[in-house]
Amino acid sequence: MNVFYICIGLLGVLSLLLGVLVTIGRGKFNVLIGHSNDPENTLHKFVRAHSNTAEYAPLLMVIIYLLSLNPVSNWVWWFIILVTACRFLFVAGILIPKTMAKPNPMRFIGAVGTYVFGLGLCFELFQHAINV
Repeated sequence: MNVFYICIGLLGVLSLLLGVLVTIGRGKFNVLIGHSNDPENTLHKFVRAHSNTAEYAPLLMVIIYLLSLNPVSNWVWWFIILVTACRFLFVAGILIPKTMAKPNPMRFIGAVGTYVFGLGLCFELFQHAINV
C-alpha cells in the first residue's frame, strides 16, 4: 500500500467533490456567481470549504509527492496521514455546524493540524535537500 499516493488521491477527491458540491449548490439555489456572506448560508459554506481546500490541497499534494521520491522515516508517513485527515476534519468543521460564525473544535483542530503537520513535512523536505 502506497500511503503517499493514497493521501494525494484523497486530497484530490476532496477538492473535486467540493467543486461538484459548489456547482450543485449554485444550481439548487439559483446563484450563478458570487454567494451570500451569511455564515449560515449553505452555498457560502460550500464555497468556503472548497476555496480553503483549493488553497491547501495542491501544496500538500506536491509536498507529499516530493517526499515519496526518497525513503522517509515512519513519522513522516504518520504526518502525511494526519495532515490529510486534518484537511477532511477542517471541511467537516465548515459544512456540519449550522453556522460558521462560531468557532468549533473540528475547524480548529483541522487548521492547527494542517499547519503543524504541514510544517513538519516541509522540515523533512529541507532535510532531504541538505542530505542530497
